[in-house]
Amino acid sequence: MIKILIVDDQELMRDGLATILNLRPEIDVVGVASNGQEAFDKASELRPDIVLMDIRMPIANGVEGTKLITSSLPDTKVLMLTTFSDSELIFEALEEGASGYLLKDMPTDAIVQAIMTVQSGGMVLPRESTAEIVKEMRKNKETNHVNEVPKIINDLTERELEVLSKIGFGLNNKEIAQELYISEGTVKNHVSNLISKLELRDRTQAAIFAVRYHISNF
Repeated sequence: MIKILIVDDQELMRDGLATILNLRPEIDVVGVASNGQEAFDKASELRPDIVLMDIRMPIANGVEGTKLITSSLPDTKVLMLTTFSDSELIFEALEEGASGYLLKDMPTDAIVQAIMTVQSGGMVLPRESTAEIVKEMRKNKETNHVNEVPKIINDLTERELEVLSKIGFGLNNKEIAQELYISEGTVKNHVSNLISKLELRDRTQAAIFAVRYHISNF
């Protein structure tokens, strides 16, 4: 069973989700918390496999809670629960090591599937909402200084750049393979190569890189 800690400052949301998820045989909700600091304290004690973390909370928000957990509890993964309007915070949380995010209005089955994906080592970036969030972030920053793309990007091949662009939209290997008409194995190799060349930690950091430096095509 996958041990889950649910973190949300709204009691109805927190306890309601805990009740629903506890009905699933593959999930065991081991505890709940109401802010990022409490989430870290309980995660340190209960050692859940995954923390479902709200972003906007008092005392310590989800980004701060994610940083505390990912820096001290490497075996515990964090999956954000958020709304579309939290686009800036979503990517801050990803930068702190979150394994992805889900919108709060998603059906239970989608949340369970996301939990299974994260547990198996994957990341969760819902394709349609990620594309819209990225567009919104870019629009909001059009008048600001655009981050200069690191020269290390020149080490990537044209195909690796294409794969990086797709990662920025949250596509998984199968979806990238379908869009680029190549095999999943080839995509996997490209992903490994570009992560190594860009000196990134993982696929989530690759997605953030693509967004920050406007690698993705809109």
